[in-house]
Amino acid sequence: MSFHHSPETAQIMTSPVRLLFFAGSQRQASYNKRLARLGASIAEANGIASTFADLGDYPMPLYDGDLEAAEGPPENARKLKHLMGLHTGIFIASPEYNSSITPMLKNTLDWISRVRENDESPNEVFKTRVFALGSASPGGMGGLRALNTVRQVLELGLGALVLPEQFAVPRAADAFEENGHLKNKDTQETFKALIQKLARAAHVLH
Repeated sequence: MSFHHSPETAQIMTSPVRLLFFAGSQRQASYNKRLARLGASIAEANGIASTFADLGDYPMPLYDGDLEAAEGPPENARKLKHLMGLHTGIFIASPEYNSSITPMLKNTLDWISRVRENDESPNEVFKTRVFALGSASPGGMGGLRALNTVRQVLELGLGALVLPEQFAVPRAADAFEENGHLKNKDTQETFKALIQKLARAAHVLH
């Protein structure tokens, strides 16, 4: 599938916008990893600089206040926070575990929130970026129920700005082409529109 630059996208291309895409799963065959990778490729195809990060490359222990007091946040939490800081917009593809957020994603966000650099205010890396949410699931709702919890953690817990639009891929086992694109082209266009909106919002914020 080819992508064409719109005038709006051309304007984004001249700005220092950079988007980060990751999924709240470390499973190699994760549908949400496929969604995050697709998002990064759509962004690049439309002139928006992007990065895909695999949380499986950043393992962390379960958050423990005593461990934090003794050793501080794990190095991988510092690395991920730094990576977030290099980007102006962030897309999170969240799997749905029992209608809620995955333990891995919650733990990752919790640890990053404990990293403090110099004199920065609490959760500054979350409060100075724009977020967008999506999900992919074998079920008919596409994992949307989990996004309510993810939004609560980001907005209420961490003070982040999260776009109201959410993107979901239901019946994900049969939703992707071999090349990683979505079989339903209208659905892929909807995803592209969300990515472009994330880029525009990130440009305005910065």
